[in-house]
Amino acid sequence: MKIIDKFFKFNGGIKAETYKNISTTKSIQSIRIPKTLVLPLRQHIGKIAKLKVSIGEFVLKGQLLAEADGNVSAAIHAPTSGLILSMEKKLIPHPSGLPDLCLTLVPDGKDTWIEKIAIDYKKIGIEETIKGLRNSGIVGLGGAAFPSHLKLKSHQKNKIHTLMINAAECEPYITCDDMLMRENANELIQSIFLVQELLGAKKSIIAIEDNKPEATEALKISIADSGIEIKVVPTIYPSGDAKRLIFLVSGIQIPKEKRSSEFGIQMFNVATILSIYKYIIKGEPSISRVVTITGNVHKPQNYEVLFGTSLSELIKDAGGQIVKNETYIMGGPMMGFKLPSKEVPVTKAMNCVISAEPKMLAEKKEVLPCIRCARCAEACPVMLQPQELYWFSKSKQLEKAEEYKLFDCIECGCCSYVCPSNIPLVQFYRYAKSEIIEKARDTEEANIARERNDFRLKRIEREKQERAERNAQRRAQNTPEEKSKLIDEKRRAISEAMERVTNAEGEQ
Repeated sequence: MKIIDKFFKFNGGIKAETYKNISTTKSIQSIRIPKTLVLPLRQHIGKIAKLKVSIGEFVLKGQLLAEADGNVSAAIHAPTSGLILSMEKKLIPHPSGLPDLCLTLVPDGKDTWIEKIAIDYKKIGIEETIKGLRNSGIVGLGGAAFPSHLKLKSHQKNKIHTLMINAAECEPYITCDDMLMRENANELIQSIFLVQELLGAKKSIIAIEDNKPEATEALKISIADSGIEIKVVPTIYPSGDAKRLIFLVSGIQIPKEKRSSEFGIQMFNVATILSIYKYIIKGEPSISRVVTITGNVHKPQNYEVLFGTSLSELIKDAGGQIVKNETYIMGGPMMGFKLPSKEVPVTKAMNCVISAEPKMLAEKKEVLPCIRCARCAEACPVMLQPQELYWFSKSKQLEKAEEYKLFDCIECGCCSYVCPSNIPLVQFYRYAKSEIIEKARDTEEANIARERNDFRLKRIEREKQERAERNAQRRAQNTPEEKSKLIDEKRRAISEAMERVTNAEGEQ
């Protein structure tokens, strides 16, 4: 085991109050099975899962309900045994606040598993094992929800030499990974060895912030002399961003348009890598996750929650709110978003829910003019010029915003956090990005429509020419000689037919 203290500091970032001790005083608790589970068919980046069950069908815990449709997709499994009640659009935890297609499962209370079949990856081989993971339902549980089988396939194109475990968990309030490491350190180490073997990596590094001493100590004990390295990095937000963390640990700068796998590094979140281990070794698909519930609740802590459980059930288990309000934030306060309702279900991307405390609901401070103090530029971890991006976004000079690398912005919120004028900078960047994307989509649709119209006109012209050629051929055949020949042939045919009829009557 190696404890590495050397690190490479990235530009900017902020040191904010973390509020993590609020939810780490108690161990992870399991929430009871609710009366109904609402399961969105899209809990991942990519194409919606393809339904494999019908309404009224009885299913077992772990049974495949919807399979991955295409490569960039992820399966959905039954979190418990019960009856499929309906399939309809319902509110989901998403920034848009729009409903999406969901299955409703009514548990039978027996929690009966399907036959759990472990994968003998040494026998069937790495490639077949990774193929099998496509319908495991496992996605990035750090919040990105990217299908994990695709990251494991990265070794097919690029030689992976380092597996990196993202244990930074840099957003304030979120502690689900911290508690997982404290309570499941031994299993995490086994998970790392397994995924390292699947990737063909030579070494593994656990990158963890220095505000998690209990988790670090638990990992030290479990690692012993295994060869896995622990890299303790400073608590500077946003150190948990993948590219920022890779730079902190290795000094390697991953360009925006590149992936870490192209540099021989593959990164997995703590909860994700544990899920891969459970699926391969224990035959358990992704049906639950640990969620931090914190803020304005009587019992802030971490809960193991079945997917599809409503947020209201989770709030109830956390003792309810201290001060009544309807503001709930999914994720951290920096990059999270307000939920449309407390009746939305827990999904694979829901690592934390903050019940807004009164201080969070204080009246917003007056937005003042930009004073060009450059604090935002100093705080930007991607080394952009936020004040220029702000002016271009506000004035809708979208091309100029793109020139100033608008899409390099990771929307971490550091610039808004330090702005003395209280300008919600990230909101302007998100607006500009959406406008550019919408414009590009409109242009693409217009180009497709033009291509279709050009193809239609060409087809009409081709058919017109073909008709003209056929008509010319027919006219050529209708010369006097041809007409006389056709008349003679018709007369001959008529005569032969009449002769056959006469002979038949004579025989009768």
